[in-house]
Amino acid sequence: MLSVSNLSVQFGKRVLFDEVNVAFTQGNCYGIIGANGAGKSTFLKILAGQMDPTSGHVHLEPGKRMSILEQNHNSADTYTVLETVVMGNKPLYEIKKEIDALYADYDDKNADRIGELQVNFEEMNGWNADSNAAALLSNLGINEEYHQTLMSVLDSKLKVRVLLAQALFGNPDVLIMDEPTNDLDYETISWLEHFLADYENTVIVVSHDRHFLDTVCTDIGDIDFGKLNLYSGNYTFWYESSQLAARQRAQQNKKSEEKAKELQEFIARFSANVAKSKQATSRKKMLSKLKVEDIKPSSRRYPAIIFDREREAGDQILQVEGLSASTDEGEVLFENININLAKGDKIAIISRDSRATSAFYEIINGNKKADKGTFQWGITTTQSYLPADNASFFTDDINLVDWLRQYAKTEEEREEVYIRGFLGKMLFSGEEALKKCTVLSGGEKVRNMLSRMMLMRANVLMLDEPTNHLDLESITAFNNSLKNFKGTVLFTTHDHEFAHTVANRIIELTPKGNIDRYSTFDEYMSDKALKEQRNKMYVVTA
Repeated sequence: MLSVSNLSVQFGKRVLFDEVNVAFTQGNCYGIIGANGAGKSTFLKILAGQMDPTSGHVHLEPGKRMSILEQNHNSADTYTVLETVVMGNKPLYEIKKEIDALYADYDDKNADRIGELQVNFEEMNGWNADSNAAALLSNLGINEEYHQTLMSVLDSKLKVRVLLAQALFGNPDVLIMDEPTNDLDYETISWLEHFLADYENTVIVVSHDRHFLDTVCTDIGDIDFGKLNLYSGNYTFWYESSQLAARQRAQQNKKSEEKAKELQEFIARFSANVAKSKQATSRKKMLSKLKVEDIKPSSRRYPAIIFDREREAGDQILQVEGLSASTDEGEVLFENININLAKGDKIAIISRDSRATSAFYEIINGNKKADKGTFQWGITTTQSYLPADNASFFTDDINLVDWLRQYAKTEEEREEVYIRGFLGKMLFSGEEALKKCTVLSGGEKVRNMLSRMMLMRANVLMLDEPTNHLDLESITAFNNSLKNFKGTVLFTTHDHEFAHTVANRIIELTPKGNIDRYSTFDEYMSDKALKEQRNKMYVVTA
């Protein structure tokens, strides 16, 4: 279907890819993973023909069509929503445009050409294009009232859904998607997961959403050491098998028979829980053929995220009564929120409007005033907060050692060795610790904010979209640290796996009060009766 031959990419002296050879076959979904800077997005651009490699070439089987999820959200601003989706099938759209142009300037000379085009148009199911595009939009939550609206009028979240529909339109033979779940809500992501799990063509996707990769991927393409190696199975299988390989390599004295037995037991356990999809049976067969030498330890580095508490909190954590907030324009974000936090709660704070969750955190941290209501922290609590927007923390032109030293409480904590210890846990060692904080990437800023939180040793952690900008390694380490944390956690995230494995309680903020359930995230989101109640709580009448 799609193959890469002897592909190399070099920027100056830096070799990103070295003689990569790989084939992507029909019916499989490939998740491309790799550390930050490994070249994931570059690889997708080369596959899509948007960038040339230094050497080698990409071959798409003749007659096959490739579709790419558009990353420029303003690329179709001059077109209507429905037309934007149909543009996803470029050959079909070009025929449609030519037919329309010929009819607009019709004469007898155009008749034969129109007839030829209409035959091709019918063969491509063109007469149903608009209705198929409309159905796809509806499945993605774009109501019919928007279908003839110009793209420029839509907000960014709706644009993402339209561009996703564009990529999916017309059943492309190869579908390439770079971070398709960004800016999508849980319901839309769930729909996309089900769609791709049953998709019969080839999908190649880069994502930091582990639940998404586990649900849709039949294979993982790991970019490491300048190569891309394909492994059968989803992300969790790759992660656990690479960890197993690392442990086995460390156990040099272990006999090969013992290693093989350990691998067989691991495969049997994983196969019993293989994701439900059309490829599940064939995937189990592929796993059963896996040999010890087929799995390799990764070169990935995982940060050591460890949250200690200076002291244990008492039973009174946080009391919220009648809390309400709105935008400067008077739009209600949430109203009459009543919450009593208990010791040991790990709460996913969710809302269909991200402005609502961010406003809630800003209010309970004293950074913003509520319209109405009160909140009271327990006297034994200490709080640490990771805001969604951390730009204000990185305005001074100082190095990371001096930056983190600002948050030290004692002379001992201000010692450079002590500070470097926290930075080192977050992969800022040696000269990296002397980088200026004004030149950090988004992921580096978040890791520094986590260093700050670890230094504070609070017993209540508040996290607003903490996985934004982080790579899979940092997200995994962060996720594990919160599962092990003994204090109280309030967090908001679009990472499904993060929410499901950390939260033991879900609180949803709506314009008509809050819903509060002790539940796992999956149980909460799959409760049909609760979903009807939630829908009603977002309907605001004038």
